[in-house]
Amino acid sequence: MSEHAMNFMPSEGFRARSKEVVENPFLRQSFRGAMDFLINKRITQFPSAEELETLRTLGEQIRQYNLGKLPTLLVQLEESLTRNGIQVHWAETPDEANAIILGICQKHSAKLMVKGKSMVSEEIELNHACEAAGIEAMESDMGEYIVQLAGEKPSHIIMPAIHKTKEEIARLFHEKVEGVDYTDNVDELIQIGRKVLREKFLVADIGLSGVNFAVAETGTLCLVENEGNGRLSTTAPPVHIAITGIEKIVEKLDHVPPLLSLLTRSATGQNISTYFNMISGPRKADEKDGPTEVHLVLLDNGRTQAYADEQLRKTLQCIRCGACMNHCPVYTRIGGHAYGTTYPGPIGKIISPHMLGLDATKTMATASTLCGACGEVCPVKIPIPDLLMRLREESFSEPHVAWAMVYRSPSLYKVATWLGSRFNWLTPSNQGPWTSVRTPLKPAPKRLRDLLKERA
Repeated sequence: MSEHAMNFMPSEGFRARSKEVVENPFLRQSFRGAMDFLINKRITQFPSAEELETLRTLGEQIRQYNLGKLPTLLVQLEESLTRNGIQVHWAETPDEANAIILGICQKHSAKLMVKGKSMVSEEIELNHACEAAGIEAMESDMGEYIVQLAGEKPSHIIMPAIHKTKEEIARLFHEKVEGVDYTDNVDELIQIGRKVLREKFLVADIGLSGVNFAVAETGTLCLVENEGNGRLSTTAPPVHIAITGIEKIVEKLDHVPPLLSLLTRSATGQNISTYFNMISGPRKADEKDGPTEVHLVLLDNGRTQAYADEQLRKTLQCIRCGACMNHCPVYTRIGGHAYGTTYPGPIGKIISPHMLGLDATKTMATASTLCGACGEVCPVKIPIPDLLMRLREESFSEPHVAWAMVYRSPSLYKVATWLGSRFNWLTPSNQGPWTSVRTPLKPAPKRLRDLLKERA
């Protein structure tokens, strides 16, 4: 696993952060209501179980096929993009990615960057890097804009401000946006945000976006969105920078429609998203709009490490729909901020160790009931429960010499169990994390072998 330092929040605080949410009935009710809403919307989009299973199988096959050819496809993608006039950059670490992006900004003397929704930019903490360099980086996705105003991180990869109430957002706009009176009317709040953001699009030097699918054959960057901010941030500013993980690649355009259908229906319960952008190059001489310069930053950040392991490679199949979070009984009770990582919920538990190191994230692997819901709803059939078990074993599998000796020797095991049953009153009442929420474990007064002997 990666040994990169964690920059987001210490995983040691996971239990404390979770406890705060669990003890807040308002937050629990909000999360539960929101997740139930999304679960029901997804159900309505897949009325046929047979169609869903067929589509999931196809999605899994497409992702596995493309991951199997990833090294070759990355070379082909770079060639196709370069031929189309898009400049390609490679970054192994978040620091390298930030340096590349800031270098482009400095080349153009940029002061303002508008950002379409991008989880990879959250992953590298680009906003902090821009701030340190004296560049304003403004989120243009409404949910991202809200959490940015609040000085928070997204709590969900699709709906970043799902933990906020309309009253909280109303107070936030009143306090942070100049000249705005308090209103908790949702339509008015949206119009306020839209007005502020539209003005920024007109004067921004750089537009940044994520990428949902990068097509190697045609050199096309596909961007899925609902609000139009992605289209504005990739066309209004004179320079467009896209950033994505190296796994978001498909060989052909034919591979995109099935994945798009799975993504939108699994994420928000929509037949299709409002906007689907296909970017294949900068503005041409005979075109009236669009950026004059387009860049793509391809980020590794632990992905090649996952790729090298046949089982862990399945983590990279993810299309970032968030369905595993919506159905997870743990996430629905504690929300995204408790995890302390860019990617929360079940997918975060299996992808974060590659990005941040297993030691820094090992408590997350145990934050699961292993009910299997995440694996059952994953649109590309990532076996999340199996991967969680693998990570648990790697995190907590250091052998205890004394116990290993006892279990290897029948005579020692017999003596140890006899002592445990006869002196069970010596069992400590404090057994670490176990007794924080459960009664202490205590050996039975009689062993199984004793009970069988009595029956004989």
